[in-house]
Amino acid sequence: MSPPEPSAATPASPRLTLVVIARDEAAQNGTCLESARALVDAMIVLDTGSRDKTVAIAKAAGAKVYPFEWGDDFAAARNAALAQSRTPWNLILDADERLAEGAERLRAEVAKPADFIGVLPVVSDFDLAGQVETSTAWIPRLLPAGVRYQGRVHEQPVSEWPSVRLPVLIHHSGYRRSALARKQGRNRRLLLAMLAERPEDAYLRDQLGKDCEVYEDFEEAARQYQRALQASALLPRQPAYRHDLVVRALFALKRAGALEQAIALAEQEMPHWPQSPDFFFALSDLLLDWAIRHPEQAAQEILPVVEQARLKSLEIGEQPSLEGSVRGRGSFLAAHNLAVLNKQLGRLDEAEDYRGRAQTLRSQPKNDKIKV
Repeated sequence: MSPPEPSAATPASPRLTLVVIARDEAAQNGTCLESARALVDAMIVLDTGSRDKTVAIAKAAGAKVYPFEWGDDFAAARNAALAQSRTPWNLILDADERLAEGAERLRAEVAKPADFIGVLPVVSDFDLAGQVETSTAWIPRLLPAGVRYQGRVHEQPVSEWPSVRLPVLIHHSGYRRSALARKQGRNRRLLLAMLAERPEDAYLRDQLGKDCEVYEDFEEAARQYQRALQASALLPRQPAYRHDLVVRALFALKRAGALEQAIALAEQEMPHWPQSPDFFFALSDLLLDWAIRHPEQAAQEILPVVEQARLKSLEIGEQPSLEGSVRGRGSFLAAHNLAVLNKQLGRLDEAEDYRGRAQTLRSQPKNDKIKV
């Protein structure tokens, strides 16, 4: 006799586990778990030594909590958490993240065979000139069973499965100033330890540059970004993070006062980024500093190029598929800078038009659907 057909009420086999590592994240861990609870079949929280209510909050949300002795190794913690999962798929979130959109797409993907790595857009808040802006990074976060991490910090999953970008948006708040203050020094120490073993690793140099940049050590950030660019040039294929690396290098060199080096880098890289609003936004800021340094050339030679770069950013529009792209550089931030420039040049009608355009663009929803 053949087995009966399953009824609609028969539960499907578990497919997806949420996997989180946390320590003293009581203020955010509940939001993280709640954002994914309806989509996953199980939730695992690996606690690395919390002294607040992180564990109690996780248990109340329905997560299984496992203690883990922290040993300055994020990959070891990730792998210990993954070892507790019993499903074909694992969704990786940090405690200061939440699943923001894409639930239906996630359900569809985990119904498939677990034979690829899901790369998801992680949209991070950061503070800039009194405003909260966002940038997008594409990070492997949907992992098949058996995939494990390497790296003490900024750890990466190691697998031969192909990577597939999925429009399943994760929101991250860990780059706000208050969060950065709590973590200062931790990542740099771990990155330096890894670089002692692999001094020419482009990815590690890039991450060290970011750590220096967020704490406003721009001279060291510029040095690290330049070393990362040199190392990445030797790779057989350019990494996806190179766009972010180039734009950050231009910014750090500018803030460090190394304008000649920054302009040389911009000239070298311009052919590679014709559709990057972030590149032309950084270029316009760099050239504006050059105009201030060389006022005799500003009106006739430099400011027209500044204007062209800002117009190019606005023409290209937002490109969140580019690694590290900052929201606004292809819309309201570019329009605002054009308003400022036109006012400085005495074009008051044009300045007012761009000011209104900037306000309109800024008022648009932050979480537009991210295309892959």
